[in-house]
Amino acid sequence: PSSFINVIFKGQALREMYDRRSSWVNLQAFLFEAKFEDGSIFEMQVNPEFKDKSMAEIEAKKYAFLIGQLPAVLRKNIQTSWIHKGMESMGGGNNNILIHTGDAEALERDGILEETLIHEASHTSLDSYYAKNYGWQEAQRKDNHFISRYAEENPMREDIAESYLPYLAIRYRPERISKSLKKKIEQTIPNRIQFFDERPFNMYPME
Repeated sequence: PSSFINVIFKGQALREMYDRRSSWVNLQAFLFEAKFEDGSIFEMQVNPEFKDKSMAEIEAKKYAFLIGQLPAVLRKNIQTSWIHKGMESMGGGNNNILIHTGDAEALERDGILEETLIHEASHTSLDSYYAKNYGWQEAQRKDNHFISRYAEENPMREDIAESYLPYLAIRYRPERISKSLKKKIEQTIPNRIQFFDERPFNMYPME
């Protein structure tokens, strides 16, 4: 399910956006207000390279719907989403979700677009609260293992985003992974799992 309600076209206006193809740019973006069932609202800023309002709206609706599938805790710090063409990687942080549609379509074909959005939204809505949290760092120390090499190589920057996705899998969608994978996650990061369990996260619409 998705908590997404609709997008409303607000016109075109100058916005500073990050584009991995060229760094920071100022563009006359197509602007859409995305609304969600929990009352949250954020602005979808679509690169004018999509030519017209109708084409831009297709992109805004598609990604607002997908973001609406995320639990509310991962959407709470999102204020904007930048949407560009290109095969560049998605990104999180800056109270934003960065989307390059070429890369997103490739992730969709591989069946991992939603998983990537969870990773990036974890950067946006969890890192600033927990990456330097004593309890989280204690959980890392007690586990003495990382869920991925990427997390191990970047323990401050990537461990929360890498760990939260498997946490969601075992707690909210265990039927989508094998029993052996579930067991491996539980054995690798038990203290991180407990850390997430103890937080009062709003998980709508996942529960």
